[in-house]
Amino acid sequence: MPVYLKEPHEYEKLAQFEKVLIIPCRFCPAASLAISKNEHYFRFLHHLLQTAAYKRYIATMKAKLIKRGVQADVFKSRLLHQFVVCMWTSWRRTKLRKRAKMYDALVVLGCEAAVQTILDSLGTVSIPVIQGMRTEGIMSVLPQFQWPDRVTLQINSITPLLHNKEEPWMHL
Repeated sequence: MPVYLKEPHEYEKLAQFEKVLIIPCRFCPAASLAISKNEHYFRFLHHLLQTAAYKRYIATMKAKLIKRGVQADVFKSRLLHQFVVCMWTSWRRTKLRKRAKMYDALVVLGCEAAVQTILDSLGTVSIPVIQGMRTEGIMSVLPQFQWPDRVTLQINSITPLLHNKEEPWMHL
């Protein structure tokens, strides 16, 4: 039951910071962007479990922040068990806590559960945490395999969630 997320196109609020760490969840945001851009979710033989639309989105976000004078980095992981932020191990949370001290703000590309995981991970470290995508609802999807190596997602429905429609960037 993945969460359907939309990307805001505003980066002005992040321009107030000097150093920002982008923390991407690799499941729901990637699925959401693949669906919204009408692209494949991933290809088995090319970049296993990486979504091209999501990689472009992260690179574009980073480039726009740098253009505004904000030093932007991405908190990456290549390990499958660190794929979904809301299911991070204590080791991964500790690693984030140590690295987060070097930044003025953290931008979480994920749902509210991902944001809460980041907040829990920080412990006593006091840094603004910003939800970088807008939760629209829970999506029902049908995965489809396309020969020879593509997995696409067909969206059946989105069950809406209640949230603040006035503010696309949620500050916690």
